Amino acid sequence: MHLSTNFRILSLLVPIACVHATLYERAADLPAKTYDFVIVGAGAGGSVLANRLSANPATSVLLIEAGPTNIGVLDSIVPMLTQGLGPGSPWDWNFTTTPMEGLGGRSIPYPRGHLLGGSTSTNTMAFTRGSFEEWDNYAKLSGDSGWSWDNMHEYFFRNEKWTAPNDNHNTTGQYLPSAHSTTGMVSVSLPGFAHPFDNAVIATTQEFPDDFPFNLDQNSGRPLGLGWPQQTIGGPARSSGATSYLAPQFLNRSNLHVLTNTMVTKLVQTGTDKGKPAFRSVQYTQSRTGPTTTVTAKNEVILAAGAIGTPHLLLLSGIGPKEQLSAHGIKTVLNNPAVGANLTDHPLVSNMWYVNSNATWDVLGQNATEFGPNTPHYELLFSNGFLSTVDTMPSTGSFMTIVTCLTAPSSRGNITLNTTNIFDQPIINPNMLATDFDVQAMVTAINATRKVVTAKAWDGYIIREFGDFASATDEASLVNYVHTKATTIYHPIGGAVMSPKGASYGVVDPDGVVKGLSGLRIIDGSILPLIPSAHPQAFVYAVGERGADLVKKAYKC
Repeated sequence: MHLSTNFRILSLLVPIACVHATLYERAADLPAKTYDFVIVGAGAGGSVLANRLSANPATSVLLIEAGPTNIGVLDSIVPMLTQGLGPGSPWDWNFTTTPMEGLGGRSIPYPRGHLLGGSTSTNTMAFTRGSFEEWDNYAKLSGDSGWSWDNMHEYFFRNEKWTAPNDNHNTTGQYLPSAHSTTGMVSVSLPGFAHPFDNAVIATTQEFPDDFPFNLDQNSGRPLGLGWPQQTIGGPARSSGATSYLAPQFLNRSNLHVLTNTMVTKLVQTGTDKGKPAFRSVQYTQSRTGPTTTVTAKNEVILAAGAIGTPHLLLLSGIGPKEQLSAHGIKTVLNNPAVGANLTDHPLVSNMWYVNSNATWDVLGQNATEFGPNTPHYELLFSNGFLSTVDTMPSTGSFMTIVTCLTAPSSRGNITLNTTNIFDQPIINPNMLATDFDVQAMVTAINATRKVVTAKAWDGYIIREFGDFASATDEASLVNYVHTKATTIYHPIGGAVMSPKGASYGVVDPDGVVKGLSGLRIIDGSILPLIPSAHPQAFVYAVGERGADLVKKAYKC
């Protein structure tokens, strides 16, 4: 997305950390072949697990990350430099989707973070917990009340460290203090250095309180309405899983080893436990043609490779739909058709207007859905600038963008095998906008943006609509506009979803243990049975926090 580079001077203000003894870039330097726990993936889930499990000095933990360290990556450190982290950069997996009918037959880039911290080191830092109804739905769908909003609240607070905005302005009336923790790990703050554009957005709530009510705090469990955004920023720098849970004081733990630049090629069966196949080893390498090495967990291997990486690794290890595995010559260890299924993502459309202003990322607004009266179906993201990965910004003119994001889509996609080599990306099919319902919901959201700008606060500011948006004036042209301009906000969820213990469907039990297997657990966004109607990093952090407690309880560590 096109963002201003006016903030590059901030790179001079951000200290760069040093490399620490337990961070290994060469596999040959790793001092052990056996650990209590082996964690695959250092994103939101994996970074939490590594931190919490290694808090006990008697518990040895190996965290394996495919990408490099985040140390010294200025585009990841400095907010507003995220453009340098996307497709084509070494900090991205550089995935591409299949052509999707809902996007007019287009394939699109599918960025995922490829460094310590995973996508928490590359995303736009939006921090939203969703509604209480969503978490209560997880509890119902999993048969485990521990996933309910009330029971997850302590994990929200363990994760969050509320921080003053970078300009230290008075934040009274911009958030609800009781909804936040000041003692957690990841810094969360309100935006600093307000622009008059922000006031126009908030003023819209006064003119249209029924359509766009002001929401004091969208992380209170009731996110509907327009309010001030909250982001994972502490002072001048991004706060990520790497900078918080894997900060220097934690990497200095002698019982925590972190191995970067390393691909886990497969999960290795180590025997059977009570008739179930046991997977307590992983095979890894540091290049496509390099040697492979095996490391073993005394207790468990924990997958935290995300909605793309986790199902891909399961499939390559013989865990998944038998027909698909057989077609690739892979021996089926566990036939489970749910592996790779239920992939879901948030589609978006960028709607631009000609104005006179400069670019900055700002305020969020949300609207209700049938998933619950307090759960949004779409989100509006306001930017005082040109924000699009589909359209090219003209060489002249200034712009405002309202991004419409469908947060409760009904379309479902999947992850399937492409080849048997982990270095070849899987077939990624988010299948976005595959249902009429999703298309009509997006049209409704776009129409909402047009109502927003009729508020008096925008008088004299907006000149006209930009490009194809201006000609999308009736139902048919709006539907065509959606299909040709939609892309993704990069929030893949699912692929290894949880279900009640003993259920014949799903991939994992509510505690993350893979059904039908022993020694293997999944703790990441792939286990969520429904996509959050929110930006998912806060969800996955909380999943990691509870997941760590479940592991510690199981092994009394």
